[in-house]
Amino acid sequence: MNIEETALKDVFAITPQRFGDDRGFFSETYNRQAWADAGLDYNFVQDNHSKSGAAGTVRGLHYQSPPAAQDKLVRVVSGSIFDVAVDVRLGSPNFGKWIAVELSAENGKQLFVPKGFLHGFLTLVDATEVVYKCTDFYAPNCDGAVRFDDPSIGIDWGWDTGNVILSEKDANAPSFDTFKSPFTYEAL
Repeated sequence: MNIEETALKDVFAITPQRFGDDRGFFSETYNRQAWADAGLDYNFVQDNHSKSGAAGTVRGLHYQSPPAAQDKLVRVVSGSIFDVAVDVRLGSPNFGKWIAVELSAENGKQLFVPKGFLHGFLTLVDATEVVYKCTDFYAPNCDGAVRFDDPSIGIDWGWDTGNVILSEKDANAPSFDTFKSPFTYEAL
């Protein structure tokens, strides 16, 4: 398992090793011991699975606030996404900065998005399926969103953002300027 740091501290791109033959491949997508050996000690308690029918579907930018904040390990099992994390930890030297990684069933990459980050993705092809592990349970009273195309964040989605498919929640998400982050940066 290859665990790489990204330009944003605490966000990791993870590529599990694949063992292939004429039947296809086998891949261990998560191993608690390998993570612990790499200094990543997280207790995942819930797995989620989404399917988006059309390319150009945006889900995000989402967060779940304390006391039910979630770390997430995101991967694609069919199709591909442009996966984004935005640092919203008050006091972070990277506050408001974003990182994006293309995740696909073909490349097998995963993105670890810790608490204190907004998360969202854009589907790049039809019939894309995303699965992710979470370190806390879904709590509707802690659920929140920020506008995916907010100019003060400036994410370059590589797509015509006026021509995306959004849920009502995401279409009506507040701007980043009005967002009051419930997260603080804890330098180690």
